[in-house]
Amino acid sequence: MRQKDIPVYVFAGFLEGGKTTMIKELLEDPEFTEGEKTLLIVCEEGEEEYSEEFLRRSRTVKMTVEKSEELTYGLLARANKAERPERVMLEYNGTWPLENLLRMEWPAGWGIAQIISPVNAQTFDLYIKNMRQMMVEQLQNSDLIVFNRCTDDTPVTVYWRNMKMINRGAMLIFEKEGGDVIEVKGEDVLPYDLNAPVIDIADDDFGIWYVDAMENPERYEGKTVHFTGMAYREPNFPAGYFVPGRFAMTCCAEDLQFMGYLCKSKVAEKLKQDAWVDVTAVVRRENMAAYGGEAPVLYAKRVSSGHKPENEYVYLY
Repeated sequence: MRQKDIPVYVFAGFLEGGKTTMIKELLEDPEFTEGEKTLLIVCEEGEEEYSEEFLRRSRTVKMTVEKSEELTYGLLARANKAERPERVMLEYNGTWPLENLLRMEWPAGWGIAQIISPVNAQTFDLYIKNMRQMMVEQLQNSDLIVFNRCTDDTPVTVYWRNMKMINRGAMLIFEKEGGDVIEVKGEDVLPYDLNAPVIDIADDDFGIWYVDAMENPERYEGKTVHFTGMAYREPNFPAGYFVPGRFAMTCCAEDLQFMGYLCKSKVAEKLKQDAWVDVTAVVRRENMAAYGGEAPVLYAKRVSSGHKPENEYVYLY
């Protein structure tokens, strides 16, 4: 979190996702607040409301913005001059592009300190299926993602895996009704056995492995992995190296990105570009110029012709 003279806390997410509830809880949490004057900018009204008594008690001034084009530097500068807030909490409209907010010019001293996305676990599947692009944009840019209203039937491990593929740097919290937190450990939700002689990575699990190996390379040091990928080489690759990987689709076909790790192999230069290959390799952590630092490097034991997966792309959810 970047320190600013007047920090702006952005609450993203869709209607009934729990933004208002979270803001109210934070403004009354002694670990978060010490009586600072808060400017609360509300961009959509849900069922939960801010009472006049609550606003007075929490030293909060509420300002409502009904249209995205109204949220401008001029409006914020005037509010800053009139109210002199010590911090800003922005309850953003989930249907407005978050990119607009990220590119916005802020009044002097203002700056986004944290983007928080409360997610209603009971409606998440519906939103991700029908409003994928907007939801993924919010989740990709969030510093904290909180799944609330979880139950014993909520597929927490599935959500954890997919959120890590969308945004591996975000902090994830899963809460039940009443605020009890469901503890999730990364190594417990992996869909393959880390202790197997050969870690067999299914086609649908490639993205999960890629993200986890980047985040936790020590888990894979010296271990053997087996997977199917597409062979890729560039002229500037070191001799004897290629990348077996997959194209990942975040939200739409225009948003494809290739993910994979450098692999040292005797047959690297012989592989046809974009050919599907079956790879068995030992994982090492190394500093490589292509990475700009330390990351997993594969040392092939065997590279052979592979099958094209039923789902060619890895879907980041």
